[in-house]
Amino acid sequence: MSSTRSSTTRDIELPLYIRIRQILLDARKHVVRAVNTAMVHTYFEIGRAIVEDEQKGESRAEYGRRTLAALSVRLSEEFGRGFSRQNLQNMKQFYLCFRNCQTLSGKLSWSHYLLLMRLDDKQARGFYLKDAESENWSVRELERQINSMLFERLSLSRDKDEVRLLSEKGQIIESPEDIIKDPYVLEFLGLPEKAAYTENELETALIDRLQDFLLELGKGFTFVARQKRITLDGEHFYIDLVFYNRLLRCFVLVDLKIGKLTHQDLGQIQMYVHYYDRVMKTDEESPTIGIVLCRDKKETVVRYTLPEDNRQIFASKYQLYLPTEEELVRRMEQLVPRLEAE
Repeated sequence: MSSTRSSTTRDIELPLYIRIRQILLDARKHVVRAVNTAMVHTYFEIGRAIVEDEQKGESRAEYGRRTLAALSVRLSEEFGRGFSRQNLQNMKQFYLCFRNCQTLSGKLSWSHYLLLMRLDDKQARGFYLKDAESENWSVRELERQINSMLFERLSLSRDKDEVRLLSEKGQIIESPEDIIKDPYVLEFLGLPEKAAYTENELETALIDRLQDFLLELGKGFTFVARQKRITLDGEHFYIDLVFYNRLLRCFVLVDLKIGKLTHQDLGQIQMYVHYYDRVMKTDEESPTIGIVLCRDKKETVVRYTLPEDNRQIFASKYQLYLPTEEELVRRMEQLVPRLEAE
């Protein structure tokens, strides 16, 4: 009898428990955000005070070292950990890097800013700052995007004014070209560069790490289907991966190729795109985008296979390791003559 009464009491109290639990979890998040915002602003003001005081010193470098060492000892004695000379140096650098910002976002943690301060390029720093805020990147995601040189990859086919806008506003998605990267970096799959694998194995690896792949694809992507079957005249065809981009309001079809890109590959993705435009797309949606993701491609094959006014079909390389600056410079040097010719 007692056991039944106890079980009934638990059942009655369960909705109340869930409600109170959610209140506590929301309060905890609010407290964490408030503490984080206060910490970031406090460190900024400490950095400002250090810089302004150093400017009064005769020999700035030596004066700064002595000042930070003395400050570290006294602050640590009174306030405990967190005020080592290196941390104080970071606060000083924080102020120097971001003193021209209109506001410091409450969305980013001190760990985010520590990563951003590693970047010497002000344009790259501004880009990652804006996109980390707008996309709510975790520290791990921000580090991954910096290491994969996202800003440099997006800058490859843009002129100086467009690169400046990237820095000031982050990545803005307004046209199909805005969502395309070349190359795509799939280092998160952990596949050795020289390993032999099939297209199906590559596809499975991407699905297994879908969250990472969506981060690499960029803004606005949601997963729709894998091996989507379409039937034409009794013959079945399978689209490797189907996504939807909510910013462009269109389907994005991805075909994977582990070998060299051919004109037949481009013709196949064109057929898939035409099918989606005529059968799946609604009148309110934008034209479908098709991407052939391949290990190797020839720009000439792409240029003469696709129409001159093409804005729907794209071929991009993928690589299984993080790019180096030298690789991106080479890519830019290859791209500039083509852009000038156009």
